[in-house]
Amino acid sequence: MDERGHLEDVGKHYDRTMMLETRARTRRAMASIAAEIKSGMIEEDAMDLARRTLKSAGMLRGWHAIHVRFGENTLKPFGAPSEPGVKLRDDDIFFIDIGPVWQQWEGDAGETYVVGNDPEMQRIARDVKVIFADVRNQWKVNRLTGAALYEYAARRAVSLGWRLNLDMNGHRLADFPHAAIHKGALAATTFIPATDLWVLEIQIRHPYGSFSAFYEDLLLDDDGR
Repeated sequence: MDERGHLEDVGKHYDRTMMLETRARTRRAMASIAAEIKSGMIEEDAMDLARRTLKSAGMLRGWHAIHVRFGENTLKPFGAPSEPGVKLRDDDIFFIDIGPVWQQWEGDAGETYVVGNDPEMQRIARDVKVIFADVRNQWKVNRLTGAALYEYAARRAVSLGWRLNLDMNGHRLADFPHAAIHKGALAATTFIPATDLWVLEIQIRHPYGSFSAFYEDLLLDDDGR
């Protein structure tokens, strides 16, 4: 069996319709969390809010930990603990990264939000989505491999004045747990990734400032419709 055949296996419960439903539920939960986060809030309180929101949606169990990062903590590596007690300022940036499981299907969503009017924070939050869309388009139109997608993303980030964090480099998603099939990175794949099976992650940081922006979604060729 070639590399693709192994890395793009699915579990016995895999169902595209349910994966897309879980994606929609995950993104709705993320939006609900973001809507309640205000300047003056402490990051730990936002984490509690995220847990309550996911619990009420029946999605408290996750295949990865909940991350809500404020300000300087947006630069922390995935999985690293935040500096405690960080308060969201009047002009500030934060992102949410959640990976809940709904029934037996995995979701994953990440997005960046800005409070106030800092122009560089607004620009980076906008540009991370631009880069995501451009990379996805390269996959759809030019049929790039996973490795080539991230090479393109790094160049595109520089062209907009940012630096790409290659530690956030994409991964599989499936019926729970995808890790039983493959735990490796999208950026390490040498074939054209199939739709519905991979999460494209883009994280960019300010070259001089103390913040970053993050966006991720399931790599789909039809927007999930």
